Amino acid sequence: MRILQRTVRGLITGPTTNAFRRQISSSTFVQQILPRCTPLQKSRLPLCARPGVTIFTRRFKSGEDLNALFAPVPIEPVEKGAEGDDVGEEFSGKLNRDGVLKVLNTFYRRPEIKRVAEEHGLDTRLFHQSFISFRKYCAKSQYFPPDLHILLSDIVAGAGHVDDVFPYFLKHAKQCFPHLDCMDDLRKISDLRSPANWYPEARKMNRKVIFHAGPTNSGKTYEAMEHFLKAKSGVYCGPLKLLASEVFHKANSRGVACDLITGEERRLSNPEGGGSAHVACTVEMASTDVRYEVGVIDEIQMIRDNVRGWAWTRTVLGMCVDELHICGEASAIELVKEMLLDTGEDLEVKTYKRLTTLTIQDQALQSFDNIRNGDCVVAFNKNDIYAISRNVEKRGFSCAVIYGGLPPGTKLAQAKNFNDPSHEINVLVATDAIGMGLNLSIKRIIFYSLMKPSVNEKGEKELELLSTSQALQIAGRAGRFGTQYESGEVTTFKPEDVSVLKDILAKPVDPIEAAGLHPTADQIELFAYHLPNATLSNLIEIFVSICRVDDSLYFMCNIEDFKFLADTIQHVPLALKTRYTFCCAPISRKQPFVCSMFLKVYSLAK
Repeated sequence: MRILQRTVRGLITGPTTNAFRRQISSSTFVQQILPRCTPLQKSRLPLCARPGVTIFTRRFKSGEDLNALFAPVPIEPVEKGAEGDDVGEEFSGKLNRDGVLKVLNTFYRRPEIKRVAEEHGLDTRLFHQSFISFRKYCAKSQYFPPDLHILLSDIVAGAGHVDDVFPYFLKHAKQCFPHLDCMDDLRKISDLRSPANWYPEARKMNRKVIFHAGPTNSGKTYEAMEHFLKAKSGVYCGPLKLLASEVFHKANSRGVACDLITGEERRLSNPEGGGSAHVACTVEMASTDVRYEVGVIDEIQMIRDNVRGWAWTRTVLGMCVDELHICGEASAIELVKEMLLDTGEDLEVKTYKRLTTLTIQDQALQSFDNIRNGDCVVAFNKNDIYAISRNVEKRGFSCAVIYGGLPPGTKLAQAKNFNDPSHEINVLVATDAIGMGLNLSIKRIIFYSLMKPSVNEKGEKELELLSTSQALQIAGRAGRFGTQYESGEVTTFKPEDVSVLKDILAKPVDPIEAAGLHPTADQIELFAYHLPNATLSNLIEIFVSICRVDDSLYFMCNIEDFKFLADTIQHVPLALKTRYTFCCAPISRKQPFVCSMFLKVYSLAK
């Protein structure tokens, strides 16, 4: 079955894609192959090979739409040639500029010229802009190359044909739009169908890859972390600064020197010495160049995230480690197996069961009067967070508050106070930030709402019902093994949400079918070599517009936030790779204060 799946996936991304799609929808495929597949095998087939399913393929821009992304490079008129360079004028005399402009206007109106120009990649827009630039160049230049000078003089005198201007016009057009000469190279650079090949250093290694699969509070991450702490060198990659900070403190408290690297800070275990052999970092900051003995990738299910998924794909394929431990939901196992087919590595799977019980209550909270010690109220809106905390405090409780926008140090302090049985803080109000592996002593999770804001493929914000994966991640924080609350409970604030929550938690978690991708810094640098006048935002947009992706295994992540940050810092003079690294920070353009601080930090970096 794996061979069949790999064959199908390989053919889909090849030049016979459309023909093959017609073939697999034929009666032969449906009648002879599908009946022999088990339900599980059918679920592992690429989408286009499943009965009744239409595959979503990436829509590439048409020629005209694509060309709209390219801005013309200004061509300055030649003011004066070197002494003795006016050979053309010596042979044919001084040019009649008015006559030259009439010749060029005639040239522009000829349908034959437009047809030939289109054959060379100049659509209506590019042809017009190239002509305007060429006409301006001819009108204002005080000097022409001798062959062009003589040609224009002959045409004005009636001794030549206007079509003979085309080679000179085309040369000028290619100076205005360099991509006309290098589109094939650009398409090769942006071919994303084999992302495993982007990391040659990792491909030289025979990595041992272990998947620790299980629900929350199952001990899967603990097992991986023990390997990390016992190794001579290691790197931990987490989805949040908070988790990276937690690992940093845990490692150093265990006597293992560990550095912290996130998008906003770098902390050395020994500030006076060099870097440590162990590093705890956010996943975007993980290095694919440094070799470690053990690597840990936490919350692998984030690989499907429409904005940040590329960072997990990059670490799975590119980390240079002898032993790679992947932690997260079992829903990602088959996807990771498929990804490792391209690396030639096997996947060892270890499954874990929850260590404590979790009960779904039949009664909703309904009123804050029913709050008790050890409760955690989860909301997805910062305004709701503060409104809830005020209502809880009116009932005589002290609240800890945790949400994504708080500094890591503040979140850790809030979590520490809440976990301390002797501390006055006994209730927690938080967003889904607590669902990402944070160690908390929670007795009961209360969902204030089951609707969560999300970002769609277009970068637009919308409300959607919690998925089973998200609900399990959050609800599973109740009843943590080894704390004062070893049995957990979960309910909702509104009575009408209880049955909905039960339905959500009862559903199986859908398997993850695709991993996120994003162009690498090296690929963008190659683009910049061919398009030296394009901005970083423009380079990314062009790249995504012409790239080719294996739709059965990968998808292109949303780049709108990246482009926004690139435009924000475009005026600051820094190397392209440095600019790229800054723009990879997981910052939303919908947060003006955060964006202004990003610009301030970037400006200081220059």
